Amino acid sequence: MGRKRGKDANRRKKVLITGSGSGIGRSTAITLARRGHIVLATTHDEEGAEMLNKMAKGKGITLQSFKLDVTLPADRQKVLDNDIDVLINNAGIGESGSLTEIDIDRVRHNFEVNVFGPLELTQLALKDMMRRDRGTIIFISSLAGRVSMPFLGPYGMTKSALSNGVTAMRRELSMVTSNVHVVLVEPGIYHTGFNQETISKKYGWMGERSYFHAMIEQLRSDEEFYLNLAERHSTKSIITKIVAATEASRPRHRYVAPWWQGFLVQMARMLGM
Repeated sequence: MGRKRGKDANRRKKVLITGSGSGIGRSTAITLARRGHIVLATTHDEEGAEMLNKMAKGKGITLQSFKLDVTLPADRQKVLDNDIDVLINNAGIGESGSLTEIDIDRVRHNFEVNVFGPLELTQLALKDMMRRDRGTIIFISSLAGRVSMPFLGPYGMTKSALSNGVTAMRRELSMVTSNVHVVLVEPGIYHTGFNQETISKKYGWMGERSYFHAMIEQLRSDEEFYLNLAERHSTKSIITKIVAATEASRPRHRYVAPWWQGFLVQMARMLGM
């Protein structure tokens, strides 16, 4: 992606990213910092922030990392201390397992991290953006929110709710301003470790009393085969989309990558899957 910037990216922006400790969040933070933006790369704990600051310093990258757990009111207030141009709601976790028997507290926590926390953080960030009549809010959702998959219901539900809410928020704000933008980014399957961590959680509680105990080994095998087939080892395609949304003066409403996974999901929806 280099250091050259397009006609929409003629202004250095102050960007706050949640969930920057690893994966897509960290790669986005590093890329934006290298492109000259002021990057606040937050993590859910102090250790992650310390590690990211140390890594950035070692590589000569100028960014600032600090703890911001989106589920904690005191941490969310930190967004008010920074005059940001762009908020990237990237923090998220995944729960897996059958909705017929999963502990509801697991589902509730998944919603707290993926939906309620980002929404409350966004409401705070919008206070200043609406006052200035300028800014961009980016939500990192998932293609998993557009198509239902067995045993990924808890995670998929949060992303479906998030995507629906983003569309509603964008339409609401368009009634009062054309300069504050709400953007949805839907990544497909990338090899960041997130997918493996998510699908493995159900095996911690789907024991002998589970309805699906007899087929657990087959589930493991099928999941491994699917991930090996579908996961993209480079996150460049989705990082490119997030950077484009961040730098654009008039960002698109929705960005999807890899394109072919988005196409397959759209086809699945058309077929009623």
